[in-house]
Amino acid sequence: MIDLSIANKLIDDGFSLITVGEDKVPIGKWTSQQTKAVSKQEFKSNCEYSKANSFGIVTGYNHLECVDVDLKVFSTSKERKDFWNEYLSMLEDNIDDFHDKFKITKTKNFGYHILYKSKRVIGNKKIASLKGHKEAIIESRGLKGYVFYYNNFLNGETYSDTVYVSDEDREILWTVSQSYNYVEPEKDIVIPKKTQQQFESGLKPWEDFVNKNNTIDVVRNDFSIVRTLSNKIILKRHGGESVHSGYIFNDNDTMYLHSTGTNYPHEKALNAWQCYVHGHFKGDFSEAAKQAYKDGYGDRVVKKVPKVLSEDLPKIQNDVFPIDIFPKPITNYILDCNNTLDSVIDYMGGSMLWMISIIIGNNLEVEVKKGWKEKPILWISNVGKAGIGKTPSIKNIIAPLQKANSNEIKNFIKQSKKFQEYDDLSKEDKKTSEEIKKPVKSQFIANDITIEALVDLHQESKNSVGVFKDELAGWLKDMNKYREGSDLEFWLSSWSNESVNVNRMSRVGSFIESPYIPVLGGIQPNILNGFFTSENKNNGFIDRLLITYPEAKVEKFNDKEMSYEALQWYSDTMTNFYNYFKFNFSSINEDLEVETKTAKLSDEAKKEWKKVFNKYTEVQNGDFENEYLKSMYPKQKSYIPRFALIIHALDCYINNKPKDDYLLISLDAMEKAIRLSEYFINMAKKVKIKGKISNTMNESIKNPKGVMSDLDKVKKVYSDNPEFNRSELAELLGVTRQSIQRHLKKIKDDEL
Repeated sequence: MIDLSIANKLIDDGFSLITVGEDKVPIGKWTSQQTKAVSKQEFKSNCEYSKANSFGIVTGYNHLECVDVDLKVFSTSKERKDFWNEYLSMLEDNIDDFHDKFKITKTKNFGYHILYKSKRVIGNKKIASLKGHKEAIIESRGLKGYVFYYNNFLNGETYSDTVYVSDEDREILWTVSQSYNYVEPEKDIVIPKKTQQQFESGLKPWEDFVNKNNTIDVVRNDFSIVRTLSNKIILKRHGGESVHSGYIFNDNDTMYLHSTGTNYPHEKALNAWQCYVHGHFKGDFSEAAKQAYKDGYGDRVVKKVPKVLSEDLPKIQNDVFPIDIFPKPITNYILDCNNTLDSVIDYMGGSMLWMISIIIGNNLEVEVKKGWKEKPILWISNVGKAGIGKTPSIKNIIAPLQKANSNEIKNFIKQSKKFQEYDDLSKEDKKTSEEIKKPVKSQFIANDITIEALVDLHQESKNSVGVFKDELAGWLKDMNKYREGSDLEFWLSSWSNESVNVNRMSRVGSFIESPYIPVLGGIQPNILNGFFTSENKNNGFIDRLLITYPEAKVEKFNDKEMSYEALQWYSDTMTNFYNYFKFNFSSINEDLEVETKTAKLSDEAKKEWKKVFNKYTEVQNGDFENEYLKSMYPKQKSYIPRFALIIHALDCYINNKPKDDYLLISLDAMEKAIRLSEYFINMAKKVKIKGKISNTMNESIKNPKGVMSDLDKVKKVYSDNPEFNRSELAELLGVTRQSIQRHLKKIKDDEL
């Protein structure tokens, strides 16, 4: 039954109404009603028609427009809820006061109507369809269209509250909606036959290129990542004014652009190779193929990995540490550890960086520009729950350096014993004995050590002293162990390689001219979250941590075995790398300090460095990044040259390059350093965002009035957020996940 009082109110407010019957089909002279509103009397007469059981509101009339989100394409309520929450979140993030401008009513069939008025209203249009679905998930209702009447607005509003929106806000709504449209990629890559004949049979250069490169890495100089969703990456052209320019689908790694202001075709799905051709060769596939072949792509010139390493290895995933920044043999070894020992790639990658950082030490620095030099000091924090395999993964990588460190300690003990025996001799006996000088302590890895002991050790082992702690929580807690700010100030200075002077009441004092102390360890996410204080954020301490935080899980035992030859090859390689730097780069001057050699950026590397520096500066000054997350970018501007030096040095050693080559950072090393930086930025965001979620959950279970039962706590969290993480709450309450599920079942049963 149609409520005429509601209909008459809508007509008075300037809406044009139509009567509809079964299946929402318009009744009456629909064509004339698209441009001319019916009167109250006409509408009443139409309602008396026997088949009229409801009514709709004509769109296009009086500038009314609607974006219709039809979620019935999903088969489960969770899929519908996840899609809508993600979509709505993007609109809220990009349109100021979104709910004041756009009115939303819930439809009968699991959907939503987003209503507004605009003088740019157009005809009905399909905006987005999902992969594997013919029907649209998002479409518009405008000229010559209508929407079914629903009295189910999210914020208790009515159709009469619909207001005009700006052209900019309407454009953002449509652009965000278009980002959910799936476009099938072209299957065939057109390469001139003449060019194809230049390559041997087997894997072609363009096929090899797609296998080894991700689309985002190919186009990152032209686009920045606005947002990472479950199924795609949202892109924005550098300098573009639109909220986004297009996106990259995760499942097929293809880019689809709306923007026309780039070298890439718009409204066409492009894979990594096609992006490379358009971005660097203006669409000339022939020239691009020749260059790719020269660069080592294709079967004829593919270098084989060492025979000691397995070649049957899993492909590197997009969401893990980019271990392909390392030389191919090292990458294969890490993958082999992952495949046979279930070691976590991210933890191994971070540990590799830390180990190379120690080997280089004060021997090498990189000149970013005159007056700005960086030494590759890193603080690596491997984040994961207890028992997930952090420590075994770390030790699989740093074992050769730990062994070298143990040898240094053993040698020191041995020499100290000889010295002590000599020193105990009488003056007469010393005259007839070989002089033995007091040995210098050359240990270069420390674990549970005080600042004083660390300084003493560094005064003797001047090149570097690495700190490796199984659990970083102790290191973080020690920051203010003696007095407010003392340890913290020491570490902040040492990260920048600035001289430190430690004065305690119990000692005269210790001074280090050039402190070089890389840090590595593991920590549980909930413990790390406790150190994200406003003080640590303001002083920049927490943003100096380079975080690896993979989605790791405990694996079952597997029967795969790594060869002893592979293990020995890696141990020998890294030990020799350590010795190479020790005997070829290490030099002590008259002041008993390490003489540092300076590496410079090649012209190409410097050009790439300028791009990323300006890109990060735009993020810092822009409005698209959360202020809470922006603080990491200044530190990344220091870390990128450090990464480049580390990557370049290892590459030079593995590929037997001459010593002089170490002193000129290549473009390849800089590009890989930038990729590495973006990985750590994403990890830092992940930790901060998860930390906020955990804090919110923690706030939910607090009760200032007294003690709450576990059931009441679960009920409170559930009421605040029905989609809360069950495992995180179980850990927070110190109960099993099964207990949480049991409480939830009771809560839901009580609701019925």
